[in-house]
Amino acid sequence: MKLWKRNAVVAAIVLFVCVAVYLNWSYEKESADVGKTLGQAALVDGKTNDPLLPAVTTEPEESPTESAPATASTGYFASARLNRQQARDSALGMLQETLGSDAAEETAKLDAGTAIETLASTTVSEAQIENLVVAKGYADCVAFISDGGVSVVVSATEEGLQDADVARIVEIVTGETGVPASQITIIEAQG
Repeated sequence: MKLWKRNAVVAAIVLFVCVAVYLNWSYEKESADVGKTLGQAALVDGKTNDPLLPAVTTEPEESPTESAPATASTGYFASARLNRQQARDSALGMLQETLGSDAAEETAKLDAGTAIETLASTTVSEAQIENLVVAKGYADCVAFISDGGVSVVVSATEEGLQDADVARIVEIVTGETGVPASQITIIEAQG
């Protein structure tokens, strides 16, 4: 009976991690599709009522060097998410090996199960923080939760992060994780 319960918990945690990864992937896919063609009639003469779409202009396009910071910033966030996911996948694989091993002690298996639960919870919290920060109007965000606190990297704004921006992000993080403001680090990624 104990083995069945443990396997059910592990399966639930793996399911939560998979759902979090899928939600993150689908969110990234949706945010990439925002600027795509929504229909010719909506963009005729560069006029649209959609506040999310920039007006189309007939001015010359930016040179590659002018648009490089936005690409570098986006590249940072994608790279950070990929590195975080690869590290998690590696840790999850080791924990699952421990759970499946007949040679491992019962306490090691219990610790591995607890670590998997924590990993799943952390993954969901990070994705939720990132989604909420982006929903508040920031271009991109990546969150890292550790035992020492929470680090949030936000894309640079034209005027830089103001005190109100920091307070807004801290409020999101404390609401999602319960971590005190003194353990939250907010970093503005420069493009």
